[in-house]
Amino acid sequence: MSSESTKGNDVNSTDQGKTGKVETKSMGDIFPDLGPETPVISGVAHDRTESLVTLRGVPDTPGMAARVFTELAKSGINVDMIVQAGASTGKADISFTVPDSTVKTVEKSLDGKKAKLDYDSYSVNSNVGKVAVVGVGMKTHSGLAAKFFEALSAEHINVMMISTSEIRIAALVPLDQLDDAVRALHTAYGLDADQVEAVVYGGTGR
Repeated sequence: MSSESTKGNDVNSTDQGKTGKVETKSMGDIFPDLGPETPVISGVAHDRTESLVTLRGVPDTPGMAARVFTELAKSGINVDMIVQAGASTGKADISFTVPDSTVKTVEKSLDGKKAKLDYDSYSVNSNVGKVAVVGVGMKTHSGLAAKFFEALSAEHINVMMISTSEIRIAALVPLDQLDDAVRALHTAYGLDADQVEAVVYGGTGR
């Protein structure tokens, strides 16, 4: 059921220097002590170690999502991004991402609870990656989400899922487009240079 991929163990924050290479940065590098002028976007992170699971034909009734994720939690599965799409047929599809290392456990859990969850089928796509921009000033500055998706669109990168928080915008993309997505976002937010000062500051125009 699961599609195979050759993804490496790669959960990193990244920086792209003038050489065009994607370089790993620590969280201390992403959130450096820059004094009173706080960066809106501090860095770009990426993750090659997730798989996308889609549960199809789940009854579109209250409590079904809770039932699905309760069963996964009982098996010790950590779920990251989640999307539910309903339909006029009374059925819904629930998609979510999990660590690659837990795919077999997810499949075992879903196979064993098919009658209880009453879904039609499921699929696993391991050829996906997650890219995100992070910054502590994101909550108070408009236009950052628009820039995120404009940058990906300009490179014809397909966005499969989206999640946001007060300090992060993340998208799931095809694995073969992940590096292009990282580079596009570095450029869009002015993070191409090697120096910390290349981060985007609110109100400064830099």
